[in-house]
Amino acid sequence: MSNLIDPIDAESTEIPEPTSWEYIVRSGSMRTLGVMTSKERFRYSDQVVIRADRGVEIGTVLCEATSVANEAITEKTHGTILRKVTAEDRRKRDSLDAMVRQDIDGCQRSANQLRLEMQVVDVERTLGGERIVVYYLAEQRVDFRQLVRDLAGHFQTRIEMRQIGVRDEAKLLADFGDCGQPICCANHLSKMPPVSMRMAKLQKATLDPNKISGRCGRLKCCLRYEFETYEALAAELPAIGSLILTRDGQATVLGHDILSQQIAVKTEDHRRIMISNPDVVSVIRVGFEEKKSRRKKK
Repeated sequence: MSNLIDPIDAESTEIPEPTSWEYIVRSGSMRTLGVMTSKERFRYSDQVVIRADRGVEIGTVLCEATSVANEAITEKTHGTILRKVTAEDRRKRDSLDAMVRQDIDGCQRSANQLRLEMQVVDVERTLGGERIVVYYLAEQRVDFRQLVRDLAGHFQTRIEMRQIGVRDEAKLLADFGDCGQPICCANHLSKMPPVSMRMAKLQKATLDPNKISGRCGRLKCCLRYEFETYEALAAELPAIGSLILTRDGQATVLGHDILSQQIAVKTEDHRRIMISNPDVVSVIRVGFEEKKSRRKKK
């Protein structure tokens, strides 16, 4: 009797084709990201109709919901892709978009009648009509319970009030930045991290508020993009005010060119020259900038 094992049939080891897929989809006026399940395959930038937490609306497929993509999204919604957008869906969306100005004026009028100190910025209707989202600005907390009842009676649907900040206002209403590209918050940013003047100073950007402020009036988000790189490169250079030893003798650090790793120094014979960071043999005395940063950390 043979002990040989028959070779396994290759067909029996084939991995079955999945019956459903998951995609990252961007939807809504605030460009919300969500993980959507589908029984069909889609590609990047496909326009689809989804059913999510807010109801039925139109979204854009960004990528497959891989483990890496899922980890990158902290606050995501979940739902289902119903179909690819049809001509009828587009007509309905265009019809809803045409009503936005009228909806904003109506909501603001109702708020004014109730003497509520708020500014209605945008009104968003879902494609399925399940709800209307009212985006507003207000310096203080607003008691909008009566307003919600009035609007629900007028629109005959669920009303969601959402207070936003000036950055969110730009995300809703602005189009292009000074660079000529679509504004980052409406294009690819899912979160808007804080930006400080220190980031502008480190990158030697102009400190003119008109030139480093975005459409929202706050510091531009893009000042943060390369900040960590600048910070890492700056850490490799001796602080301004430091006394250093170079191959040609001692010198005092006057300034930096961070990206090129060049250092402006004053030599012992009072010449001002540029040297490369590798030309620094050692730091004899730490400069005032580094001492100041150490005090801040303490």
